[in-house]
Amino acid sequence: MRADVLSHALGDSDPLPVPDLDLGQAASGHLTGPATLALPWERLDDDGFERLLYDLLRSIPEHENVQWLMQTRAPDRGRDLSLDRVLRDGSGGVRTERVIVQAKHWRSRSVNAAAVSETATAGKLWSPPLVRGIVIATSGRFTADAVLWAERHNAEGAVPYIDLWPESRIETLLAQKPHIAAAHGLR
Repeated sequence: MRADVLSHALGDSDPLPVPDLDLGQAASGHLTGPATLALPWERLDDDGFERLLYDLLRSIPEHENVQWLMQTRAPDRGRDLSLDRVLRDGSGGVRTERVIVQAKHWRSRSVNAAAVSETATAGKLWSPPLVRGIVIATSGRFTADAVLWAERHNAEGAVPYIDLWPESRIETLLAQKPHIAAAHGLR
């Protein structure tokens, strides 16, 4: 009820209330909570990057049956990891969709449109069950052409849906689960 009263007590030109905060403590550098930090990706090799993704994917409650499919650097046709993503609707309905994860531990160059297109094309050749989503995760970044290619592909409603995970997204997820980053020597 207090929040309701306060929301009507302030006018459009009134300053917003802020929580009590000791500015001395804030300036001390001893803040708590998740924060993204650039990770030392060079500490991981290709295998270590795939292991990190495996552990991260397993920690997400909506992911089940996370599997490591192929040996690192094997001719995997874009399939490093797989999982079943659980989708729940507001009426109690539940369905799962198969998702394949392609790991690209590329520190010296960005993932280009050709690599994204190649992974999407390979996805159409994979055996049942139908792959509904592809995650391309990199310890680097994507080129503008790669992002544009994925956005166009997804806007057309083509299957599989492509989700691009650059280093910043992985770092954000790991900031929420620092124990996983620490277990892989990244903290």
